[in-house]
Amino acid sequence: MSAQSPGPVIGVIGPGLGADDAVVAWAEEVGGLLAQRGCPVVNGGLDGVMAAVSRGAASHGGLVIGILPGEDRSAGNNHLTFALPTGLGEMRNALVVRASDAVICIGGSWGTWSEVALAVRTGVPIIQLGGWQAPEPGPQMAGSPGEAVEVAMTLAQERIQSSGIMAD
Repeated sequence: MSAQSPGPVIGVIGPGLGADDAVVAWAEEVGGLLAQRGCPVVNGGLDGVMAAVSRGAASHGGLVIGILPGEDRSAGNNHLTFALPTGLGEMRNALVVRASDAVICIGGSWGTWSEVALAVRTGVPIIQLGGWQAPEPGPQMAGSPGEAVEVAMTLAQERIQSSGIMAD
């Protein structure tokens, strides 16, 4: 028996603290669009972009998994379907990236960029919406939440099909 999700698992990363209103609005929209497409959403489970994408996905009935840095399950935001405490601190960033078929980066912060680097190094497709300018090769740029979701879906499906991660 193989476990299958309804759609590709899409990670969404971005600043927890200090995210501006536009970045938070984009994150909430991305979460809703992913949920409407049947994609489980993985994130770091805390505040800022993580809470906004969780809120957007949950408001559309989506599955939201928060991979938390600490050991306290209740530290996750209120919109998570599952809160997974790791006790790993920022090292949990690798789990967020590796659990994802593609990653959407919204905005930027140093913690976010550690996840961008991990995605680039491990071959997980990454799409960037706003934020800092990355050197090449880096994230594929998107101009809107809708474009970010479309590109993430396409790249995730290509990755799944080429690697045999999930059977049809």
